[in-house]
Amino acid sequence: MTPVQVLRDYWGYDGFRPSQEEVIRSAIEGKDVLAIMPTGGGKSICFQVPGMMSDGLTLVVTPLIALMKDQTRNLEERGIRALAIHAGMTRREVDLALNNAAYGVCKFLYLSPERLGTSLFQSYLELLNISYIVVDEAHCVSQWGYDFRPDYLKIGELRERVDAPVIALTATATPAVADDIMDKLGFKERNVIKSGFERPNLTYIVRHAEDKNSQLLSICAGVPGTGIVYARNRLKCEELAAMLTAEGVSASFYHAGLGQRARSERQEAWKTGKIDVMVCTNAFGMGIDKPDVRFVAHYDLPDSPEAYFQEAGRAGRDGKRSYALLLWNGTDIRRLSKIESVSFPSLDFIGDVYQKLHAFFDIPYDTGIGRQLKFSLEDFSKSYGIQRAPVFHALRYLERSGHLTYSEEVDIPTRVRIIADRKSLYDIDLPSQELATLLDVLMRTYPGVFSFLQTVDEEYLAGKLGSTVPRLRQLLYSLSLEHVISYVPAAHSDVVYLHHDRLRPGNVDLMPERFRMLKENYRVRSQAILDYASETGECRSRFLLRYFGQTETSDCGSCDVCRAKNQNK
Repeated sequence: MTPVQVLRDYWGYDGFRPSQEEVIRSAIEGKDVLAIMPTGGGKSICFQVPGMMSDGLTLVVTPLIALMKDQTRNLEERGIRALAIHAGMTRREVDLALNNAAYGVCKFLYLSPERLGTSLFQSYLELLNISYIVVDEAHCVSQWGYDFRPDYLKIGELRERVDAPVIALTATATPAVADDIMDKLGFKERNVIKSGFERPNLTYIVRHAEDKNSQLLSICAGVPGTGIVYARNRLKCEELAAMLTAEGVSASFYHAGLGQRARSERQEAWKTGKIDVMVCTNAFGMGIDKPDVRFVAHYDLPDSPEAYFQEAGRAGRDGKRSYALLLWNGTDIRRLSKIESVSFPSLDFIGDVYQKLHAFFDIPYDTGIGRQLKFSLEDFSKSYGIQRAPVFHALRYLERSGHLTYSEEVDIPTRVRIIADRKSLYDIDLPSQELATLLDVLMRTYPGVFSFLQTVDEEYLAGKLGSTVPRLRQLLYSLSLEHVISYVPAAHSDVVYLHHDRLRPGNVDLMPERFRMLKENYRVRSQAILDYASETGECRSRFLLRYFGQTETSDCGSCDVCRAKNQNK
C-alpha cells in the first residue's frame, strides 16, 4: 500500500498536509528525521502512517499521559492495536502490556520517557520488533530547550541496542535546539524537515493594557465560539472565571489544584461546547485536539516565545479565522524579573532541599535508591517554613541534574504488606472467611508481601475473589484494622522517584555550569517575549517566525502591527 492509501483507508483523508508526506517518505526510506511542525500541524500522521506500513512495532516516547490515552483510544477506534505504558501503572499491568507488545498484534507502543531505563522494559527490548523510534516533544532532549528532561537522554542509549530510524517531532525548536536534538538522538545524518510556521488564519494581537479585564471581556464578547484564557496562577484563574461569569460569559476555570474528576468534567464540558471559555494555567491544553477554538488570550506574559507560540497555536486548527491576544503592562515586566529569581534559587538552597526531602521521609544516608515517595509540595513547604515556588523549582532542577524524577498528578496503585508474623498467621481468628481467603490469595500471589510494601493489582485480586474492586478495598481496610496488613490505598498524588541513595552534603553534584547556562537561556527567552510584546514596527508573525529560524517570510497583513501600518499609509 502507498502512504496515501493508508491515509485514506484508516483516517479517511485524500491527501497530506504540507511537509507530512516529506517526513513520511524520509522515514520509509530508513532515514532519521526531525520534523518541526506547528501545533495542530498533524504530527501524529507523520509516524502513524509509516508505522502502519511496517511489519513491526512503532515505539512512541512521549511525556504526555493525556496524549497517550487520547491517541491510543483514537487508534483503537480505527481498528489499530495500540498500548500505553506510563507512570501509575502497576508492575503487573506494565508486564502484561509489554508481553502483548512482544507477542501480540500491536502496532504502536506509547511509553513515558522515565520507563526507558527500567529493568522490566530493558528485559523485553530484544523481544520487541521495533520498526521506528518516535520521539514526541523532541525539544525535551535538548539541554538548550525550554523543557529539557534528562530521561529523554536514554533514547540515545536505546539506539545503541535498537537499529531503527528515529522520527523526532516538535512544534518549537530554534536552529540551535534542532542541532542539539539530532546530536543527542544520534542522527546518522542531519535531516530537518520544517513545515512553514505561518498560520495565515491566526491573527496576532498585542495590547498594552492597564485594565486587562476590559480587554478580555472585549474579545470574549466580540469573538463568538470557544476560547482559552491563560493566566499565571491558580487564584487568578478562579478570579477571572468568576469575573467573566458575572459579565454573562459562559466560563469556568482549570488548574492542577482541582481533583482529577473535576478536571475531567470541565475539560469534557469545554470540548463539547457546554462551556465557551476556559480560564486556565498551562496545565490545560497539552494533547487536547479541539479544532474550533476561536481565540487564545494570554492574560499574563508567558515565559518564552516557545511557550507562547505553542499555546497560541491551539486556536484555529480548523483553518478558520481565529485570534491570539496577548495582554501586558509594566507589572508583567517586574513579575518576569521576579520569576527568574524564584525559578533559579541558589545552588545552596537546592542542595538544602535535596537533604530536607530525604529527612522528610526519614531516609538515612546511603539508602533510598528506587524509592517512590508520595509527595505533597504544600505539606513539605509548611513543614520547613519555606515558600512553595522555590521548592518546586529546586525539585525541577534536581530532576534536570539527574537526582530524581518529580511527577505531578500520578495515579499511585494500592500497596500492601503483611505485618503479622508468618508463623502465627494461621492462629489469627479473622471475623470472616472472606478475609481469610483474601489473605491466602495475597500470600500466594505476592511472595514478597511479608518483606516490603507490595504493589497489588486490584482488578486481578477482585477477580480471584469473585468480587468487585470497591468490596476488595473494604476487605483490605478490614485486614489493616485487624493489624494483619499494612495497607496504602490507591491515590492520586505528586510522586518523587529517587534515582540513587541519599548522598552526604558536599557530594551532591548540582552541575553549576549547567545551572548557569539554563539561567542565561531563561534570560534570553524572557527578553525575547518582552521584545515581542513591545514591538511596534515588525509584523507579529514575522517576529515569531524569525525567532524560530524562518527568515523568508512576508507580513501577515492581519496582526495589530500590520493593521496600524495600513492605516497610516
